[in-house]
Amino acid sequence: MRIATSQAQATMNRSLQMNQDMLARLNAQMASGARIQVPSDDPVSNVRISRLNREEAIVGQYRTNIDAVQIRLAKNETYLSSVVRDTTQVRDMMVWALDGGSTTPDDLQSMVTSLESLRDSILYSANVRDQEGKFIFSGTETATQALTFDATAAIGSRYAYTGNNGRQEVVVGNGIAQTANVDVQGVETFLNQIDATLDGLKVAGVSPNDPTMRALLTANLGGADDALTLVAGKIAAFGGAQNVLATLKDNHSNVSLSNQMALSDIGKLDYGVAATELNGYNIALQSTYKAYAKVSNLSLFNVL
Repeated sequence: MRIATSQAQATMNRSLQMNQDMLARLNAQMASGARIQVPSDDPVSNVRISRLNREEAIVGQYRTNIDAVQIRLAKNETYLSSVVRDTTQVRDMMVWALDGGSTTPDDLQSMVTSLESLRDSILYSANVRDQEGKFIFSGTETATQALTFDATAAIGSRYAYTGNNGRQEVVVGNGIAQTANVDVQGVETFLNQIDATLDGLKVAGVSPNDPTMRALLTANLGGADDALTLVAGKIAAFGGAQNVLATLKDNHSNVSLSNQMALSDIGKLDYGVAATELNGYNIALQSTYKAYAKVSNLSLFNVL
């Protein structure tokens, strides 16, 4: 059977082009480490990789959200712990003041400065801002102070909570959200009780056995207990939330590790197999060039 020169050349060119294409593909795979360069290389595996990458991105966002919430809760706990310490000191002062057998009018007068400092410290902690200038304990009204002071109001009602009880929910898992904020509503009642107590203590010669003074001190002692219960309860909730978040974070890490292993199994290149194929195509390409050169030099005179 006779083969036309043009037909032989076309056949050789197709073979060379195929080998060169395969060499280029293998080189690209070995350079990137990815078995699939374009979706058509393995459509089914490409779909699986796309789904895994999408899940990995979602899990990564959950982990980022958890980190942010954990930092937020830790800061909240720090500031509220300061409120607890100050409130405990106020409570101790009230217990001392109510000891009518050993407390003198001068002792009561000496409490004024310390009590004012503790009141102002609690107010400062309740109105603390974050690095963006937003009030932390105002619910979702972050542009508004949590507690405000009105000097024109009657003593015992000059402090008010001006935030709200809105929650800032952060998604930390599939269908799971964690509240990242907390309000200090209720602390204003305690501040008003301190304010009323201070007003009574500033009366010259006031006695710890005076019924009116004792009523103020007793109310302030009860207010301290209520404030401690309120704030300590919020801090305890932070601890529970931190434990849940830590468990979720570990779960997300395990899922991420599983995804990474699956992505490696599906999409990573087997360099041993690729190197063997690359060597085979190199040999085939060299053989094709040699055969092409040999055939190109043949003519009818070679067989006469």
